[in-house]
Amino acid sequence: MTDRQGYRVELAPTLEQRARLAQHAGLSGRAVSSDAPSCGIDVGVKTSATIVDDDGTVPELHAPKPLKAALRKLRKAGKAVSRKHLGSSNRAKAVRRLAEVHLEVANQRADFLHKTTTMLARSKRAIAVETLNVTGMVANRSPAISDLGFGELFRRLAYKTEWYGSSVWAADRWFPSSRLCGGCGTINRELTLADRTWTCGCGLEHDRDVNAARNLLNAMNLEQEAA
Repeated sequence: MTDRQGYRVELAPTLEQRARLAQHAGLSGRAVSSDAPSCGIDVGVKTSATIVDDDGTVPELHAPKPLKAALRKLRKAGKAVSRKHLGSSNRAKAVRRLAEVHLEVANQRADFLHKTTTMLARSKRAIAVETLNVTGMVANRSPAISDLGFGELFRRLAYKTEWYGSSVWAADRWFPSSRLCGGCGTINRELTLADRTWTCGCGLEHDRDVNAARNLLNAMNLEQEAA
């Protein structure tokens, strides 16, 4: 819940509670079509989400980066607060303005995450994702990771797939999605974050993000077939 002063309250019901809410709202009956594609999703800073469908389609999602875009306004609003006398009406106005900018950032991020996760949950039969150490990623690349909201994206996917009858499968945290050659199975242990493409010894060329998403999809499919 938000208002013009920048106050924000978010409720976090459990998956079971969300399922009940969805049932009351008439959402739980909107099952995904049985012929809808499955997909693997690789998230990153450069491209927010690279999606590989099992029909070979490779769409990309580019999220807005509201925090990065609003940094100038945040600095200006923060300086305005520091220049006002403590307890004055002008300081109160400056504090409200700073809160409004933070609220704009939060709302833009939430809007993208809501629309993206709804689209995925309603159009994909099964979704393969990574298990990310988001806390560690934020520590290493803050504020870029926080700006994209990876943790919130996965959290919303979890309950929205419950609503729409699709499913989410998460790979083991140490699954080498980017390093694994989808052709021969070799693991490229020399791959760095700076390497956007790489060529395996078998001759197969890889875009790291597409390769990661495809490997996640394949791993999910293999596990489901073996079950």
